[in-house]
Amino acid sequence: MSGVTIVDTDILIDAGRQVREAIDCLNRIEERSMLAISVITHMELLVGCRNKTELRSVELFLQRFQVVTLSEKVCAVAIELLRRYRLSHGLLIPDALIAATAMELKFSFVSNNQRDYRYISKLQLLTYPDLLASQKVAPPMRQG
Repeated sequence: MSGVTIVDTDILIDAGRQVREAIDCLNRIEERSMLAISVITHMELLVGCRNKTELRSVELFLQRFQVVTLSEKVCAVAIELLRRYRLSHGLLIPDALIAATAMELKFSFVSNNQRDYRYISKLQLLTYPDLLASQKVAPPMRQG
């Protein structure tokens, strides 16, 4: 894992609830990659705030992440994903936009909701919580 990894909203919610698995996941990603979120995730987290104290906490927490905005190309990819997967898999607009962001920028993506994304073939979906399970491991070198 290197470069940038986009983290899905569900993992951030769990980290905010102090779920050890989610916190460990973020720490492991950060050791090897830059943490990022889609602007959609940023908005989803803001909408979930119940008061100004929670809003301040979310904004402080999100300083750890690069926020990736939507481009015209990302929107076009999201529309194509919805055409392909809305009826067959129930893909939702926010999920399509987040996946399209990772695909278009060729970033890795991690989500606790693997079932929401596993059918999108061009998405570099990391296995959660065991990120290393989704990495291609080089075969051992022959000695000789």
